[in-house]
Amino acid sequence: MGDAMVAEPLAPLPLAAPAPASVVEVDGLNHWYGEGAGRNQVLFDNRIEILPGQLVVMTGPSGAGKTTLLTLIGALRSIDEGRVEVLGRELSSLSPRDLVAVRREIGFVFQMHNLFDALTAYENVKMAMQLGRTPANEMRQRGTAILERLGLGHRVDYRPRLLSGGERQRVAIARALVNNPHLVLADEPTAALDRESARKVIDLLKETTVEHQAAVIMVTHDYRIIESADRLVHMVDGRIVSDVVLHDALRICEFLRAVDLFRALTPIQLTNVAEKMTKRSFAAGDTIIREGEPGEEFYLISDGEVDVMRADHEVARLGRGDFFGEVALISGEPRNATVLATEPLDTFVLGKSDFQSAIEASASFRDQLYRVYFVRH
Repeated sequence: MGDAMVAEPLAPLPLAAPAPASVVEVDGLNHWYGEGAGRNQVLFDNRIEILPGQLVVMTGPSGAGKTTLLTLIGALRSIDEGRVEVLGRELSSLSPRDLVAVRREIGFVFQMHNLFDALTAYENVKMAMQLGRTPANEMRQRGTAILERLGLGHRVDYRPRLLSGGERQRVAIARALVNNPHLVLADEPTAALDRESARKVIDLLKETTVEHQAAVIMVTHDYRIIESADRLVHMVDGRIVSDVVLHDALRICEFLRAVDLFRALTPIQLTNVAEKMTKRSFAAGDTIIREGEPGEEFYLISDGEVDVMRADHEVARLGRGDFFGEVALISGEPRNATVLATEPLDTFVLGKSDFQSAIEASASFRDQLYRVYFVRH
């Protein structure tokens, strides 16, 4: 069959327990290596929540703690301090047997392939299926299909010593994904792959998140993967220093371009603002800001409408593309109006310090904003 890629997704497996609302929850995670005087802290108060269907790319310099965090989430190391919940189970409270059960629900792809030299490519993949839910009479078809998807149709019955480094890596990836796990942990999975092979891997990982609602956490320096990612997490010196939901950031960026107020920003400035905005939704009747309270946030309406009230009288109705909350942030005075959602409302929110940074970054943006401010004040 050669290297031709089979377009059809892998057939579904017998039903397993559904993935929990959060696939991974990490809270207050600290970790150390060594003992006594040589004890060295490598992770510092990390927090992250990862949902089903997300492809999370983790970046950062060597030694930042990315692989350590990955192995803790994968129940491959003992947790020193903090909470790690994976697939609905808190790892620190589990017995060794239960930890093994958790690992069997995770697809692992690490830089060391860990293939069995005495087994063929298919037999290495089959070992994973024997621990999963694949019926015995379907294993050959399923194992062969995923190897074909990764361009290894002509290498199904080859042993690892007859495969190149990139081919061995693809066998390891096939083994990790063949059971449709709810969680996939991958450390530099495309580092040894050429462009075409990397694209097949990325497509299969993305399919895993879309078709099976799996979460994929991937440590990588491969820029080819970032365009397919849903989130970009950056670590420095053992800390998660940024966590950007890429699709939201791109959507916000496109939205801001259509708003007159933001058109003066350069593409870089616009992107910086978009990455710092968070999405927040309100129900009809919710009070978003209240007259007399201090101003801490700026709001941009993505969808829905609000009433702006002063002394119980409506002074304005705002809708999609309109904004509010800037007056108190500019003046430093308390809110001069109450804002109520008149229908289900989606907003993008910018905190006070990030709002002030945006003003300082662009004179044109500042001038436009001040003109609006003086009209509304």
